[in-house]
Amino acid sequence: MKRKNSRKINPYIEKNEFVLENFLSNCTLTEYSKDVHKNIQANELDRIVLNKDHSQISWLNIYGFQHTDAVRKIISLNNMDEFLVNLIQENNHRNKVIELNDCFFLTLKSPYYSTEDRETRFEQMIFVVGQNYVWSIQEVEGDHFQHLRERLENNLGIIRKKGADYLFYLLIEAIIDNYYLTYDKLSEANIGLENFNETKPTPEFALKIENNKKQLNQIKRMTTSIRDAINQLENIECIDFNLKYFVELKEQIGLMSDEIDFNLNQLESSLNLMFSIQSHRLNEVMKTLTIFSVIFIPLTFLAGIYGMNFKNIPELETKYGYFILLGVMFFIALLSIFFIKRKKWFAK
Repeated sequence: MKRKNSRKINPYIEKNEFVLENFLSNCTLTEYSKDVHKNIQANELDRIVLNKDHSQISWLNIYGFQHTDAVRKIISLNNMDEFLVNLIQENNHRNKVIELNDCFFLTLKSPYYSTEDRETRFEQMIFVVGQNYVWSIQEVEGDHFQHLRERLENNLGIIRKKGADYLFYLLIEAIIDNYYLTYDKLSEANIGLENFNETKPTPEFALKIENNKKQLNQIKRMTTSIRDAINQLENIECIDFNLKYFVELKEQIGLMSDEIDFNLNQLESSLNLMFSIQSHRLNEVMKTLTIFSVIFIPLTFLAGIYGMNFKNIPELETKYGYFILLGVMFFIALLSIFFIKRKKWFAK
């Protein structure tokens, strides 16, 4: 009896192959110069080489921080600092810059507005930048940089005539644009504050405004952190970058930070004004009710006394008692109105 030659497949190897295939399918490597542009299909990790040709600029973009082995391989192939492995594995960095031997590491938070729960979410972005390459890592799958790919492919503008510093500048500018888009979404949610007549200051409305203020403050805190990170970039010495790009980025972030401050102050003022108007309207209603109360409470008091069914009330037997009481009530009403006018309670 012949034994069948059965080969067992290692599930660990299958899993690693699947992870690697998934990584490579979401990995884009672009090399370009003034006259050349090519997208390299990275079907093998060995093809992901960033600094082999100093006459061209390399841009590598990947998604996710879970591909530890692939990241380690890329770092080894390109003779980068091994410390990058630890930095890239961490997916909860604050905005910061770390200068290494021949490159620098930058991590930022990129916002996006979730229309489902109307909340601002933040995605971790990592950049490893050398003299002639940029390596960008996005936490969430989705492309913030499609317009830059089109400019590179179609040779639009001056992007292919510039170096890695200009590409890096455009990538950071795209992230700042995300801040502006998120800021605009939050501003649209506050449009109701411009029409005080139709907006009702309900507890739900106040909670919504406070939530928007919280998100605006969060964006402002992030932009301030980005500006601090860019200030650190101006002092790097490992590579030679044009500092004017950093100045332009700081100016854009400064303008946005000022705009957020203005919006927050305007939001606070509008909210206070709205509640002041509603309080004034309530006071007007209470004043009207008070005037009616001053007039009718004495009349109600007299009607209550003479509405009691006691036999020994002498006025009940008076022939003209009813008309006398009406006269007294009318006189009291006129006296109350005169008193209110004298106090100018009718004045608005």
